[in-house]
Amino acid sequence: MNEKPREQPTNIAFLVLILIFFMLPISTNLLPSSFLLAKYLLTFLLALGLASWATPLARNAALQYNIVDKPDGRLKDHHFPVPYLGGIVVYISFILTLAFTFHLNEKILGITLAGSVLVIVGLFDDMQAVTPEIKILGQLIAILVLIKSGIRIELIVLPEFLSIPFTVLWVAGIINAINIIDIMDGLAAGVAFCASMVFFLVAVVNGNTMISVLTLALAGSLLGVLKYNFEPAEIYLGDTGSMFIGLMLGSLSMIGRYTQYNVLGIVAPVLILGVPIFDMLFVMFLRHQKGIPMFLGSKDHFALRCLQAGYSVKQIAIISYAATVTLGGIALFIMQTTFLNTLWILLTLGIGTLYVGHKLSQIKMPSNREIFGK
Repeated sequence: MNEKPREQPTNIAFLVLILIFFMLPISTNLLPSSFLLAKYLLTFLLALGLASWATPLARNAALQYNIVDKPDGRLKDHHFPVPYLGGIVVYISFILTLAFTFHLNEKILGITLAGSVLVIVGLFDDMQAVTPEIKILGQLIAILVLIKSGIRIELIVLPEFLSIPFTVLWVAGIINAINIIDIMDGLAAGVAFCASMVFFLVAVVNGNTMISVLTLALAGSLLGVLKYNFEPAEIYLGDTGSMFIGLMLGSLSMIGRYTQYNVLGIVAPVLILGVPIFDMLFVMFLRHQKGIPMFLGSKDHFALRCLQAGYSVKQIAIISYAATVTLGGIALFIMQTTFLNTLWILLTLGIGTLYVGHKLSQIKMPSNREIFGK
């Protein structure tokens, strides 16, 4: 592909970014606690500015060194090779923002170190240099780092000895759910941005400044990349980005408190991340029915079925964003309502989810024999 590199950002935009970069540590360290809104705004703007500025640079580097996702006419049916490294931008913007917004305690260091492990594994995977087994091993190592830094699921309703296996299952599930949903322009990045903002609201409700800053740093980084990842995508997150984002969302969701008023508030993180979780379970169910190995690609994703049904890529992305925001709003509500109200809401959502899954499963898709020519 003989494509001209994108023009570099203007000097004015760069100067604004530098101004925010140097204002942020002053604001976070000197402003009183009553100025939390200013701290949050500057955190978000710094992450957004860094990602917006760095994405064209990463895109040009990916094109120069041929780190691209090439169409194969089967599962990858985009028209031209699309650069990877969008995930590197999210990672770097997130890390640099944290360096200027918060004192690095044990949990933050654990989250960033675990994220770094997955970024390395994901980068090699984007260059097709690792096997699925190595990816899983990298995920388990990253989760172990989280647990050693004190980040784990802690629930009164569960025995303490179950916290570690539940933590592994939850974080690994979210990592792979975000990875699985990253099959369409703007889908994973946009859904993750919406989920990050909902987790920010959860942190505000809980009065947890640390999680508020972390979620805003992630949200700003995602929004900066989404501008270039939305259809038609000029850069992809790659496994580097999807696994890192999944780890961040999985770990940040565990630190929040959801059951102050209602023990069923425990399902709030599941609702907030409901779109990628639904797609993961939906794909797993259909592949199991067809006898297809879980690691073999197929067009069973809900987004691809919606595309087959006549929706456009932009429509599917926007519907997914709206679903994430709606589920996030419901999650915030059930955290503060009664047990009985929550029970009725979950029952209704369960029935609705099964109905949507059934309708999607009825859409005729190409078989793997047609896709792979076997």
